[in-house]
Amino acid sequence: MLATSQLTSGLAVGALRSVHHIAFNVKDMQVSRHFYGMFLGLRELTGDAVPTTLKALVAEGKVANFVTPDGTVIDLFWEPELLPPHLDPCQQFTRANHLAFDVAPDGFDQVVDILQKSQVTIDHGPVTRPTGRGIYFYDPDGFLIEIRCDPADC
Repeated sequence: MLATSQLTSGLAVGALRSVHHIAFNVKDMQVSRHFYGMFLGLRELTGDAVPTTLKALVAEGKVANFVTPDGTVIDLFWEPELLPPHLDPCQQFTRANHLAFDVAPDGFDQVVDILQKSQVTIDHGPVTRPTGRGIYFYDPDGFLIEIRCDPADC
């Protein structure tokens, strides 16, 4: 894994505008939908509110999307073969899929350039979808991070 001391330069403070979404792997979609929707009281995205790229997966019951009061989206990805959480607390990311940050459209290409020139491991991207552009890379502990911008913006 990459040591933070290996990073020579990075994004400017304030380049990341907000957390765009958080994606979790879940073993039982119905139980998780009940927990996030009924227990936590989060609004589930339905119909036209579902991102275009996820409509088919939502229709198949493989993804569900919820919105927090501050507008952060929580995506649940159904992984029926998901193993129980690891007893070792150092294995804490067994349920998370990735964390996504939003950037200003005019800064996206600069982010890509910085990431490609750094020593971070890029998983894939940049990609362009109807929901925007994104690039996926790993933090020093191997957790997947996405930096993205909206299609109308970039």
